Amino acid sequence: MLYATTPATAKRSAFRKRLSGGELLRFPGAFNPLSAALIQEKGFEGVYVSGAVLAADLGLPDIGLTTATEVAARSAQISCLTDLPTLVDADTGFGEPMNVARTLQTLEDAGVSALHIEDQVNPKRCGHLEGKSVVDAETASKRIRAAVDARRDPDLVIIARTDIRGVEGFDAAVDRAKALVDAGADVLFPEALVDLAEFEAFAKAVDVPVLANMTEFGKSELFTTSQLASAGVRIVIYPVSLLRAAMGAAERALDVLVRDGTLDSVVPQMQHRARLYELLDYPGYNRFDESIFTYTSGTG
Repeated sequence: MLYATTPATAKRSAFRKRLSGGELLRFPGAFNPLSAALIQEKGFEGVYVSGAVLAADLGLPDIGLTTATEVAARSAQISCLTDLPTLVDADTGFGEPMNVARTLQTLEDAGVSALHIEDQVNPKRCGHLEGKSVVDAETASKRIRAAVDARRDPDLVIIARTDIRGVEGFDAAVDRAKALVDAGADVLFPEALVDLAEFEAFAKAVDVPVLANMTEFGKSELFTTSQLASAGVRIVIYPVSLLRAAMGAAERALDVLVRDGTLDSVVPQMQHRARLYELLDYPGYNRFDESIFTYTSGTG
């Protein structure tokens, strides 16, 4: 009932321990807190909070228009509802190194377990679009060092994302990754690698865990979890998948309503009210209400 019972520090500690093992950790993207609860119920290892999803939820393109405050607010809403670790897209850190430091501490206070900061020029754009620009190695490293220096909980995982593969090639991505590890990154996120061989080569080239982005309609093929694990990948995110699935279903339902004047034919495809109430834990709220609000001592 209400919020998760696992403190943020415990979630971070557990995530860091699992990250030191050999398993592949799956982080589907939650487009709201309720979908985060569903991700936990289905047995995944973590929840991802995508900047692209937050922007789309606000009716905005993913071109750096959202603010650190908006990201922190959504991160807090999702983090408090799940016992799983939350991994958050912090874009470029929302400014210069001092802004990166403040962003880190704000997200830390929001209860996240990990965040990634990228090396695109600010304002950024979707990592699987053409026309990206990246900052120089020194600027990218300063962002990561600022985050590391600002971190108060040593178990908070700092992930360095590099978009340089799509700009200067694979070898440049490996060189950039090594510099970001030297700056203190706990995990490397090479955006838009083109095939499984690149993931495998990248994982062998660095001494920290590697994250793969399995986003639909992007530069990377949608590899299976077993393929990614065999390539040495340790974390996989599915950032926009649930939003795309939900919006696809919503659009089809609206088309039916326009065509038929009723949604009767799509009711069997909808989540049942009873299932929604189960996910929301209505019984838990009722038990609390009955034991507190309607409580009587039995004395007359």
